[in-house]
Amino acid sequence: MSRIGRKPIPLPKGVSVTIEKNRVTVRGPKGELTRAFDPDMEIVEKEGALHVRRPGDTRQQRAMHGLTRSLLANMVTGVSEGFKKELEVQGVGYKVDLESDGSLLMSLGFSHPVRIQPPAGVTFQIEPRTRVITVSGIDREAVGQIAAIIRRTRPVEPYRGKGVRYVGEQIRRKAGKTGA
Repeated sequence: MSRIGRKPIPLPKGVSVTIEKNRVTVRGPKGELTRAFDPDMEIVEKEGALHVRRPGDTRQQRAMHGLTRSLLANMVTGVSEGFKKELEVQGVGYKVDLESDGSLLMSLGFSHPVRIQPPAGVTFQIEPRTRVITVSGIDREAVGQIAAIIRRTRPVEPYRGKGVRYVGEQIRRKAGKTGA
């Protein structure tokens, strides 16, 4: 049986869960998330925790058991604490600005500035001196996706290390040409 799927999901104070067939709504201090799950999975709330059970032992049900539990745990964590990813911009002349509508305006060495609109529930913050972009929100999937989109606008090149990277990410550097 799935080790992850068997673990109960503790509900912190201030978090409430509504279960209607295969649709689960989680409300907390930071907001509300709703998601539809596989109808085979049985989601039960008891003793201040959520439990996920599967009816059989088919390959599909085993796969969905751990996935359902992980998605539920991410929803509970999101509405209680939230998620964030930090990216840093490195390069001479590379700039990042926050527009009044909440969008990100980046000058990354292209002939044009790159503008990225945040999806609903995701916010950007910028530390100007360090050029660090913080992407935060309650939906882990949306935060990770928009952070990946920002990073993809200018991937780090291996010779000089210029580009957009996650904070703490190790980049494999290559040796350049050697002068003769």
